Amino acid sequence: MFLDNRQVAMDSALEALADSIDYFQDNLERLRPALRDALKPHYEARLEQMHKLQELARKHLKMLPREADVERDDFLWLWSRLKSFVGNDSQVLINELLEQERVLMQALSTLFTHPLPAPIEPVVEECIKGCRTLIRELYALQKQRSRR
Repeated sequence: MFLDNRQVAMDSALEALADSIDYFQDNLERLRPALRDALKPHYEARLEQMHKLQELARKHLKMLPREADVERDDFLWLWSRLKSFVGNDSQVLINELLEQERVLMQALSTLFTHPLPAPIEPVVEECIKGCRTLIRELYALQKQRSRR
């Protein structure tokens, strides 16, 4: 099945959401407890938003769920681990999470360049607000880490 441009944009946004959640969950044990506790509510909310968006995409855009790219996930996890040997593990993770937020914001912005069914727009807006909030939180955590 070929996807139109709007479906491709939605697929990219859903993939970026899933990647950010997967990366966070895959690296939970590397996060210090305070950092994990600060970030976990953001990712729990994101998981709910992603499920809502997947359901709406199926219903309104006739999209079928797609499989995750396991090899890509494994590569990102390994690459992050290697970088941690050179630098501060928490700082590496915060930087990686920030980069994922940038990718997600780009995908969500691209999605908004297409006409979307009315029920989808508020969920995408909610995702963008959550992303902005998480970016602010990550920057604050990054500043705290650099002061130490």
